[in-house]
Amino acid sequence: MPAKNKFSPKARSTARQRILQALYQWQLTGLNSQVIETQFLDETMTLDDMHQADHSYFKRLLHEIPLNVTQLDQKISPLLDRSITQVDPIELAILRIGCYELTYCQDIPFKVVINESVELAKKFGAAQSHKYINSILDKLAHRRQ
Repeated sequence: MPAKNKFSPKARSTARQRILQALYQWQLTGLNSQVIETQFLDETMTLDDMHQADHSYFKRLLHEIPLNVTQLDQKISPLLDRSITQVDPIELAILRIGCYELTYCQDIPFKVVINESVELAKKFGAAQSHKYINSILDKLAHRRQ
């Protein structure tokens, strides 16, 4: 029987925090994801937790989310109470991460995706953004099933 891929949940959580920051930069600057990867890994390797992050997962999401942003936004948009252009950039990045994981990472339980996204919103988002993120991703997760 082949061995399962082992990964650390903490390393994945750390990667999600860093991908949130990298996607935020991508959304605001429009820089190529390869440029952001180079900057991010070179400059943030000195951060205490970056060396603990799941680098392959970070790279996957950093490159795949921008490539699939149109499809992700099409899934998210009908669930929003405003246009996608009016969504706070941090919330939008979190929604895109969650939507990507729900859509393309079938091995991650939807409850984990939602919980990780809510935790990102609590840490980086506005005061009540975690409730908004939870609501949108919960609806999206039920459509996935």
